[in-house]
Amino acid sequence: MFDLEPDVPEALSGIASKRDSAEDDLLATENVVGVGLGFKITGGTQTDKPSVMVLVEQKLPAEMLSGKGVPKTVGGAPTDVLEVGPLVAGGDAEPAMEAGVQKLAKRVRPVRPGYSIGHLKVTAGTLGAGAYDLRNTVPGKPPRYYALSNNHVLANSNDARIGDPIIQPGAYDGGTYPADVVGRLARYVPIRFDGTVNYVDAAIAEIPFDTIDRDIYWSGYPRSLVKAAEVGMLVKKTGRTTHFTTGRVTALNATVNVNYGGGKVAKFGKQIVTSDMSAGGDSGSLVLDLDNNPVGLLFAGSSTATIINPIAYVQILLGVRIWP
Repeated sequence: MFDLEPDVPEALSGIASKRDSAEDDLLATENVVGVGLGFKITGGTQTDKPSVMVLVEQKLPAEMLSGKGVPKTVGGAPTDVLEVGPLVAGGDAEPAMEAGVQKLAKRVRPVRPGYSIGHLKVTAGTLGAGAYDLRNTVPGKPPRYYALSNNHVLANSNDARIGDPIIQPGAYDGGTYPADVVGRLARYVPIRFDGTVNYVDAAIAEIPFDTIDRDIYWSGYPRSLVKAAEVGMLVKKTGRTTHFTTGRVTALNATVNVNYGGGKVAKFGKQIVTSDMSAGGDSGSLVLDLDNNPVGLLFAGSSTATIINPIAYVQILLGVRIWP
């Protein structure tokens, strides 16, 4: 069995066990949607004080809470409350915000990362990257090639079947069957909605080698070296809705509750939290550091925060490697 335990940065290792011990109690606290590790933020500026980061829908005065609020410390470790709003997986695709951004909602051939894509029954998400197979390899034959995105983009949040058509652009952006079919759903990691911890919202569609471009719009070719996120790190992505954006990592090793609509909530562990860098339709974007090393796969967020699966987990659980 593979190991999904992340390497906790040395500067945060002293409070990691305290965060873990307090996780269940904190997540059961009214208004709390996540718990992670980071450095205390004061006046909008990150300090060097390690803290248990408590993600809340809204910062509220104690008198407005029906129960106890977030404690100032857990196991002697300081807490820092980070307002993130309700966390939603992707959300419905939103209209492109500027004329220049609308390009990424259009049809493009060869298919290119950063552009609109989706299962026939999904509004639209983003093609994150090309990937190649590590599982079904045959000596002397080239590996299979895939388009990488989210489960909720390519597999309709578990409701799709292997072999279902994937269209580019997504249906919200005018994609139709069969004219815009570019691939078929090949594999996805099921999302559990029973309280079991998930690690990724990820899926791949098999796509002919000569119909996918590895060059991410605006960012260029991703490198093959996986980069572990660090608190304070600047990251970037190109997505169907908000185009090219950057963000800063605010928390690591986060456990978050994410809303999938229809009353379905999924718990995710070991996640990366950044400042707001996405909107509905950006789901599936590959998140890179400024040197184009893959960091994670964007899948959820709010108006103030973005949630990202570590790319190492995505590659392990899908059995693929980012195609540089």
